Amino acid sequence: MPEVIFPLDSTKKFRDQEKIGHNRWHPDIPPVATVKPGATFRVHCREWFDGEIHNDDSADDIRDAPLSIVHALSGPFAVQGAEPGDLLLVDILDVGPIPQEDSGPLAGQGWGYTGIFAKQNGGGFLTDQFPDAYKAIWDFSGQRATSRHIPGVSFTGMIHPGLMGTAPSADLLDRWNRRERTLAETDPDRVPPLALPPLPQDAILGSLTGSAYEAAAAVAARTAPPRENGGNQDIKNLTKGSRVFYPVYVPGGNLSVGDLHFSQGDGEITFCGAIEMGGFVDLHVDLIKDGMRTYGVSENAIFLPGNTNPQYCQWLAFSGISVTLDGEQRYLDSQLAFQRACLHAIDYLTTFGYSPEQAYLLLGAAPIEGRFSGVVDIPNSCATIYIPTEIFDFDVRPSASGPTKIKQKVTAPKSTF
Repeated sequence: MPEVIFPLDSTKKFRDQEKIGHNRWHPDIPPVATVKPGATFRVHCREWFDGEIHNDDSADDIRDAPLSIVHALSGPFAVQGAEPGDLLLVDILDVGPIPQEDSGPLAGQGWGYTGIFAKQNGGGFLTDQFPDAYKAIWDFSGQRATSRHIPGVSFTGMIHPGLMGTAPSADLLDRWNRRERTLAETDPDRVPPLALPPLPQDAILGSLTGSAYEAAAAVAARTAPPRENGGNQDIKNLTKGSRVFYPVYVPGGNLSVGDLHFSQGDGEITFCGAIEMGGFVDLHVDLIKDGMRTYGVSENAIFLPGNTNPQYCQWLAFSGISVTLDGEQRYLDSQLAFQRACLHAIDYLTTFGYSPEQAYLLLGAAPIEGRFSGVVDIPNSCATIYIPTEIFDFDVRPSASGPTKIKQKVTAPKSTF
């Protein structure tokens, strides 16, 4: 096993650990460790809400989830010799749930969760159709996931970190804040908001204290969106075997990682759409000097996907076009088309006895494929989602005999404000 350079004690909260990570982006957060190019190491990760979500049959914890504390990130880790303009090469050698612990109160100890977030507290891709909080608990058996809240399905997890990235420079951080503030000010009362401005409340900034902490907390960026540094990209294919090339903006690069997922569908559409968990990730790092200029990577990471994905061969696909639910035509709106494809899949799955919320949770957690299929044929974009039929315990394909009706002992719990 590689050396653990960021250990976590499962009996302690994230801010009470031997080494303190962070939940905001800022160039002044000191690295918790420095490694040499070519190093291999292990990092422990806490799930993004630091144990606030529980293995039970209530969705109150999803409804009341404290967004001000996310994401609990391990790091930063400096790489010796890294300078702005380099590319930081990161290999994901292994990733999995909390090691040697298969039962316990933390997600990753034999279980994980998926949540539909309430519109008043984060929302999701289909928040106008699903404004209330719901939750599904998933049990792990090796690489397989099943849920008492969504019966009749089981699938192999595509375990991956939802969030990994390098620290921004002061200039890049300022650009993030200016452009996101400008967007939010176009509709400041929108629910959910258009962007999340800096929030000193509950900010964890590694070992920063005193006036340095106060100054950084006032401008440190929230970790919710993906940005030029990588960040919360939620790419399900960044699995074991992936190689990622991150732009370097500060000396050392200052790599951080967290938000581990046991599985996820393309888009993570419920906001907490993956199966969230804590666990470990083994990384190998190296440098490509002056790589940003050499390869034209001026912003955003590029990557080689992993080669350990489950091999599903049978799919049922649904399409959508850029027309709203009330019949308004939109011009090549690919996001709307993807929303409509998701809604068509949800409607279809309800014919087998699932509630719309169960179907929505399933699309967020299972390894569905999402694609923009046609983006040039005015006025309609076409988007599609592909559901692997092998994940169901029954035949989900249309047939003359009609849909099988599943038997349910318990459904996905709901909580409202």
